[in-house]
Amino acid sequence: MKRQKAIKPLVIVWTVIIVIFLLFPFFVMISTMLKSGNEVYSSPPYWIPKKIAFSNFIKIWTQHPFAIYFRNSFIIAAGTTILTTILCVPAAYAVSRFRFFGRKLLLYMYLVVQMFSPIIVVIALFKIIARLHLLDTYLGLILVNTVFTLSFVTWMLSGYFKTIPVDIEEAALIDGCTRIQTIIRIMIPIAAPGLVTTIIYSFIASWNEFMFALTLVQSVAKTPLTLGLYNFVGRYRTQWEFLTASAFLAIIPIIVLFLLIEKQLVAGIVGGAVKG
Repeated sequence: MKRQKAIKPLVIVWTVIIVIFLLFPFFVMISTMLKSGNEVYSSPPYWIPKKIAFSNFIKIWTQHPFAIYFRNSFIIAAGTTILTTILCVPAAYAVSRFRFFGRKLLLYMYLVVQMFSPIIVVIALFKIIARLHLLDTYLGLILVNTVFTLSFVTWMLSGYFKTIPVDIEEAALIDGCTRIQTIIRIMIPIAAPGLVTTIIYSFIASWNEFMFALTLVQSVAKTPLTLGLYNFVGRYRTQWEFLTASAFLAIIPIIVLFLLIEKQLVAGIVGGAVKG
C-alpha cells in the first residue's frame, strides 16, 4: 500500500506532462490563428496575442476561396463514404459468411494493401485517371480514395459481421427473406455500430487526403480543403495566421461528427477487432 501511494503522485505528474506535451501543438495553433501577420513574425515571439485578430477568419472566407475548398472536401468525402459503404457491405458479408478457396488469403491481402504507401502507385493512378478523362474531377478523387479505404473497412466490417449469430440469419431465410433482404433488414441494423465505424473512417480518410488531390487536381474549382491550406505556404513567406485559422475550421466537422457517434464508434471498433 505504501508503495502504491508513493507511485501514485509520479503517475499523476507523468500523466500531466504527457497531456501537456500532446496538447501543446493545439495551443500553438490557437495562439497563432488569433494573431495578426506582424505579431506572428514578431521577435522575440510571445504566446498570448496582444490583440485578438478575429479578422483572420473573415479574411479566409472573403479574400480566399475557403468556401469552395470546404465544399469540395465535403463532396469528395461524402462521395467516397457512400461508394465505400455500398461496396464494403456485400464484400464484408461474403467474406464473413461464405467459405471459399483463398478466403483467408483475401483477408490478409486487405491488410497488406494498407501496409504500402500510396505514393508507390501515384504515377500509375495518374495515368489511369488521365486515360479515363477524370483528371480534375470529383469522381476521379472519389474513386482513388475509395480504392485505398475499401480494403480496410471491408476487413473491419467483416469482423463485426462474424460476431452476429448465424441462427438469426437462418431464421430470416426460413421465414422467406432473400439473401439481400436478410442483409438489409437483419444484418445491417444489428451491425449498425460497425457500419458507423466504417463510415467515419472513410469520411475522415478522404477528408484529410492530400497527395492524390495534389496529383489529380488542377483547378481551384475542384481543390479540396487540404490542398487549399497548402496554398497559404508561399515560397518566401508562410501565412501562418491564415493557415492555422483554416486548419482550426477544418477539424471542427470531424470533432462534431466524432462527438455525435462516439459510442457507436467505440462499439464498432471493439466489435470489429474481436474476431477480425
